[in-house]
Amino acid sequence: ADVLNKKQTKRFERKYLPEFVYGGMDGVITTFAVVSGVVGASLSSLVILIMGFTNIFADGFSMSIANYISIKSKNELTKKQDKHPAKSAAMTFLSFSIMGFIPLVSFVIAFITKNPSLIENQFRYSVILTGLALLIVGWFRGEVTQKHKVKSAIETLIIGGIAALLAFGVGRFISLLVS
Repeated sequence: ADVLNKKQTKRFERKYLPEFVYGGMDGVITTFAVVSGVVGASLSSLVILIMGFTNIFADGFSMSIANYISIKSKNELTKKQDKHPAKSAAMTFLSFSIMGFIPLVSFVIAFITKNPSLIENQFRYSVILTGLALLIVGWFRGEVTQKHKVKSAIETLIIGGIAALLAFGVGRFISLLVS
């Protein structure tokens, strides 16, 4: 029974790995890009929370529906049922939402607790948590695909970092244009 459980778990990991990685990476990267853009524009933490949660739900929903339609169309085209579209879409949304929340954790806690030290450092904590999340998603991707885990983790971190720098730069640039 234990061997069967391990086989089923491995099959599940491999079957839904693309959705976990795609949803998780995009959730962390786009939410942190929103955070970085708002910080770059020197807007308030409340704007970060509003934009961050909007991103999680709207972009997460959009990605999961696009995933659903893509898999459903592929299944109809090939007359095969490789993956169940609804389960794939749910995994994409779940992964996007959970991982996308990580860049907002420090802002949510600061908002709730009103802790001055946390408020002052909430972006710094967000950077650290986001970096760890990207490393974990990358490591998991390497583990399940049996690729070099450290290389996969660092690659994921670099991609997320570039997106954050772009968003911060755009936020800063636009705020300078309008001020």
